Formats: sequence, C-alpha cells, structure tokens
Amino acid sequence: MDFNVKKLATGAGLLFTRAVQFTGEKLGQAEKTELDAHYENLMSRADCTKNWTEKIYRQTVVLLQPNPSARIEEFLYEKLDRKVPSRVTNGELLGHYMQDAANEFGPDTPYGSSLIKVGECERRLGASEQEFLHTSAISFLTPLRNFLEGDWRTITKERRLLENLRLDLDAAKARLKKAKVAEAKAAVAPDFQETRPRNYVLSASASALWSEEVEKAEHELRVAQTEFDRQAEVTRLLLEGISSTHVNHLRCLHEFVEAQAIYYKQCHLHMQELQKELGRLPNAFAPNSSGSMATADSTSEGFNSIEMDTLKIEEVQAPAAGTRKAKVLYDYDAADSSELFLLADEIITVYTVPGMDSDWLVGEKGDQKGKVPVTYLELLS
Repeated sequence: MDFNVKKLATGAGLLFTRAVQFTGEKLGQAEKTELDAHYENLMSRADCTKNWTEKIYRQTVVLLQPNPSARIEEFLYEKLDRKVPSRVTNGELLGHYMQDAANEFGPDTPYGSSLIKVGECERRLGASEQEFLHTSAISFLTPLRNFLEGDWRTITKERRLLENLRLDLDAAKARLKKAKVAEAKAAVAPDFQETRPRNYVLSASASALWSEEVEKAEHELRVAQTEFDRQAEVTRLLLEGISSTHVNHLRCLHEFVEAQAIYYKQCHLHMQELQKELGRLPNAFAPNSSGSMATADSTSEGFNSIEMDTLKIEEVQAPAAGTRKAKVLYDYDAADSSELFLLADEIITVYTVPGMDSDWLVGEKGDQKGKVPVTYLELLS
C-alpha cells in the first residue's frame, strides 16, 4: 500500500511539474525546446494525412451506404463485434416487386412480359452492386480504417509521450538554471560577511547544499535529455512511415477505381441487353388506324404490321426533308437484318417513317440502311 501511495504521489508531482512548465510557456515565462524543421514538416504532413484520410473514409462510407439508419446499424454491429446482416439492395428489391407484379398482371401481356425482363435486369444490377460494395469495403475502406484506428493512434500516443518528455526536459533545464543562480549567490555571500564567523559558516554550508542541488539537477537533465532523444527518434521513424502509408493507400485507390469500373461496365452491359430484349417484345403503344389505344390483340396485329413494313425498310426512300446527322454513342449489334450495325463515334444519317415506333429511327451509312435505337444516338444539329 505504501508503494502505491508513493507511486501516486510521484505521478501527481510529475503532472504538476508539467502543468507548471506548460503554463509558463503559454505565458511566455519559461523557455521551450523547439523541434527542428524536419520534425515540424513530418508532423504537419502526418496531420494532413490523418485529416484528409478521415474525410475520404467518411464520404466513401456515405457513397457506398447513403442510408444514415443503415450506417448506424452497421456501426453498432461492428462495435458489438457481430456480423453485419446481409441487406437486399434497392435494385434487387425493385426487381422482386416487378416480377411479382408481372405475375399478377399476367406474364404473357406486353406490360407483364416487360416487367419480368426489367425485374430480372434490376436483380442483376443489385447483385453487381452487392459485389461492388463488398470489394470496395475490403480493398479500400478497411485499409483506411486500419490506418485511422491503428497506425494513427500509435503515432498520436508516441507524439503525446514525446511532448510530455519535452516538458520534463524543459522543467529540468529550469531547475538547473535556478540551482546555478542560487549557488552563485551563496558563493558570493561569504565575501561580505567575513566579520561575522557564524554567518560565514552558514553561508558556506548553503553553498555546499546548492552545489549538491546543481549536481542533482545536472543528473536529472542528462536523464531527461536521454529519454527525450530516444523518444524523438521513435516518433521520427513513425512519422517518416507516413510515406509508406501513402503508397499503400495509392494501391488501395487503384483497386477502388478498378472495382468501380467493373461495376459500371456490368451495369452498362445489363442495360444494353435489357434494351435489346425490350425492343424484341410486342409494342403495346402502336397507334391503330383511328389513332386511339388498341386492345392487346389489335396492338399485336399493329406491331406485326409495322414489323413487316420495317423488314422492307430497304425499299423506303429517305424524305427530302427531315433527315439529320447523328453520332453513335455505343456499339450496337443488329438483332436481325432489319436493324443496322453501329460502331461508337460513327456519324450516320437518320430519319423517321410513318407508323414507326418513336424509340427507333431509320439510319443510313453508305449503302447500308436499317433500324437504329434512339438511345444509342446523339442527334446533331
């Protein structure tokens, strides 16, 4: 028990000494050991790395999970060291709803069959999103979090220890300075008190005591300087390791970009395939002869009629007016002989024909002619 009390008293005395030194520095009444420019640059760079890494990490979390409630739930599961339950993406949920609705409306109707196709695509998009989220969390978020919760905490701890040892060093310097001043005063005092032997003896004794105090202060200063130098070297090595942290984060950034590129490429391919599949389905919006909406049967007949006209598209002459130039945005594989094969960045001539679906145009390039989807084109003036 006595040992613990002594240890507690020693610790309290040390904290008090550091507090006095820190207060004196703030008030300009005590000297402060300044670190060299190299250390200051390393610390500045480390702080900058920590601040921006934290911002990038937080915003990436928001990007991958925009729902605040879901983020809080995932945070709590991580703190409780429990596995985060898998969550259905919005795309997958929409796909399920569309397919259930198609079964209710009738999967053989134009609307029902289209819902099934779109629902399947949405589910594929949702699965791709799940893979993207999983890959990004492992390859990008985890390394950033490990730096903030691991490496940076270690750096912060060592920097705090260095600052405490710096306060101890400056306090030791102040004690030594005071002891030397007191020793000098005690050494001068006997010269003015030679006529009083008793005072001379007391002054000589005080001088000896202050000499011992100076020796003690010099020893404490050497110990404090050694501990400070050792801790400064440890801190310097950790701060210089920030460069390797940048290299690691750069590699993780490349992996994050690669995951995004794969995800968006898959989404683009899924949507292209969906457009092709929808283009092959019966069109329920084709106008009948009276211009009003037809029933499912008459719509099918109207669609077949339009298809027959389109199959003979080579015989359609381009109108003198109404033709426009268009730039091809994406490659397009013709589904049949009535469609025109397209390559990205091509410039073609397009126009409409009576009774044709508004989602399609007639395109010409050279001596080739065929249907082209509007969504693949950028109309030029």
